[in-house]
Amino acid sequence: MFELPNYIAPDFSENRFVAAPDVRTAPAPSDGVLPDDFYATSIYPEYFKLDGSWTLIGAARMDCAVVIRDSRPVATEARKVKQGDPVVVGREEDLSNGVYTDTAAFQDVNGRGNAQSFAFRTGKSRETSYSRDYDELYEILRHDREHGTIVWVLGPAVAFDHDSRKALSCLIQNGYVNAILAGNALATHDLEAGLFHTGLGQDIYTKELKYNGHYNHLQTINDVRAAGSIEQYIADHPSQDGIVAACIRNRVPMVLAGSIRDDGPLPGVIANVYEAQNAMRQHTMQATTVIALATQLHTIATGNMSPSWQIRDGKLRPVYFYTVDISEFAVGKLRDRGSLSTISIVTNVQDFLINTARSLNVL
Repeated sequence: MFELPNYIAPDFSENRFVAAPDVRTAPAPSDGVLPDDFYATSIYPEYFKLDGSWTLIGAARMDCAVVIRDSRPVATEARKVKQGDPVVVGREEDLSNGVYTDTAAFQDVNGRGNAQSFAFRTGKSRETSYSRDYDELYEILRHDREHGTIVWVLGPAVAFDHDSRKALSCLIQNGYVNAILAGNALATHDLEAGLFHTGLGQDIYTKELKYNGHYNHLQTINDVRAAGSIEQYIADHPSQDGIVAACIRNRVPMVLAGSIRDDGPLPGVIANVYEAQNAMRQHTMQATTVIALATQLHTIATGNMSPSWQIRDGKLRPVYFYTVDISEFAVGKLRDRGSLSTISIVTNVQDFLINTARSLNVL
């Protein structure tokens, strides 16, 4: 039976915590502008000393300022800070700024056992064994289907294959997906696959290139725009299968963030990048497990707005964040951007999804 790791909070009765001063604040000089020496958040649990007591930050995520509201520290994007807001300042890491970052929370030994400081195969690559990672992921997904929130971040490659598309649809139908974060391309090519059985004009099973197939995604977008919305298009086409249809029929929310390269786009795609970020954050702030498949930019964006922990049932628990890509560079990029708790798996997303769906007995 899977059990979440137990979080042991710092002992704030220790002399170093008792002797530490309260946090210092400075007023924001104007809307969207932070005072000099502002403190920026990380992915870890962070405690702020206020009126002699240590308080865990609210709405945690990285690269935010900290505003004191109602005697509590709240992570706040710089663009949302208002003139005069009391912003925490001080970047010391010795408690002298009244801030403690618990970097050892849920620290993983990474299977090192009794290894010496010099050892081979301490990183993740195409040669890494992922058997244990898969088994742990399946246990986490079973647990979080009942006790958490599972968010998937998807690139269009997921819809380019018949079997991966079917596998993800089955995961949605069986409660293993609580929200999807993606772009115009994922939804467009999934709907194209339902209409033409192609992805960018190539058959999603045989890989045969279809005559005039390069029109298929444009025709799909046009048909959905004529229907007025993705929801109406699905209602008008009850035979439509795939990821988008499964989300609509199972009331799983999708956030489709637009980009400058989009065709169309589909109705429902959010063109304003900050509105898209706000919509994505509504789900990342609830997520207990995040699985990002074959989409480097969306993965980095999601990772940067996801904390490494959540409060559920009054307890602090880890957020499990998986990046899956056939490129070693892609899965390592998010860790380079500060999301140090990321678990990377180097594999084809088709194989990952089919293995996952079969192991969870939904395919």
